Amino acid sequence: MIAQTPPSPESASVAAERPYYPNTSWRYGLDRLFVIAIWSAIAIAIAALGLLLFDILLDGLPTLSSQFLQGFPSRSAERAGVYPALLGTIWVMLVVMFVSFPLGVGAGIYLEEFAEDNLFTRLVEININNLAGVPSIIYGLLGLFLFVRLLAPITGGRTVLSGGLTLALLILPVIIVATREALRAVPDSLRQGGYALGATRWQVIWEQVFPIALPGILTGTILGLSRAIGETAPLIVVGAVAYISFVPEGLQSAFTVLPIQIFSWASRPQQPFHAIAASGIIVLMIVLLLMNGAAIYLRNRFQKERL
Repeated sequence: MIAQTPPSPESASVAAERPYYPNTSWRYGLDRLFVIAIWSAIAIAIAALGLLLFDILLDGLPTLSSQFLQGFPSRSAERAGVYPALLGTIWVMLVVMFVSFPLGVGAGIYLEEFAEDNLFTRLVEININNLAGVPSIIYGLLGLFLFVRLLAPITGGRTVLSGGLTLALLILPVIIVATREALRAVPDSLRQGGYALGATRWQVIWEQVFPIALPGILTGTILGLSRAIGETAPLIVVGAVAYISFVPEGLQSAFTVLPIQIFSWASRPQQPFHAIAASGIIVLMIVLLLMNGAAIYLRNRFQKERL
């Protein structure tokens, strides 16, 4: 070890007498430039989104009517409706919600609170993080093999249940990661206090940790469901049809969803179909806002109960 010699009194006095001129103007100028760049990026994104929404509303509102909401697809744009696709979307999203939420939250709680830190757990965590970035068409191929062909006696093949389970697999990594991050945000002192009072691990998690982490978990669930409601590629692979003249009557019925119906109308060369495609986009956004609004209401309600 090399011994460090202390500075001499002469050098210390010289350093103490040396004036210090902080270049604060350059730093503050750089901060202002960074803030301007951030707000410019936000303004450009909002302007582009607003222009897109304005164009959709301008084209879709004239054809948005009760006949459009209650009608069935037709070869004529004047008689075409979105009713089967709307009900198919609701059916599929109900399956996605009731399957992905308990499985994703349960897996997140187990991995964060109960699983031991070993090689197997680390491999599972790495795979979950990687699956969050896998293209959706891969999940469609997995759903085609697993739910449409292998489990056809249970799912019924190309049905609502197969489509919902495929989309549930798609958003499971998002919910699991969000659940783990919400649980990590809960202070460990709360867990230790529960253990000190004699509570079991499950009692501490269920009665103390989980209610505090629930708003963050619901936020991740909102993001996952918002992604699932707009997916088209996995459902096309699974077997959702673009033209359907009846409404789904159960989990084993054939189906279509709003994104596929919108894509079918937008791909036609006739201009009237482009107008009703814009109307379908408006309906899809309304369904998305209602679903997210209900989830945000529940999240805010749980937050107020914990205050």
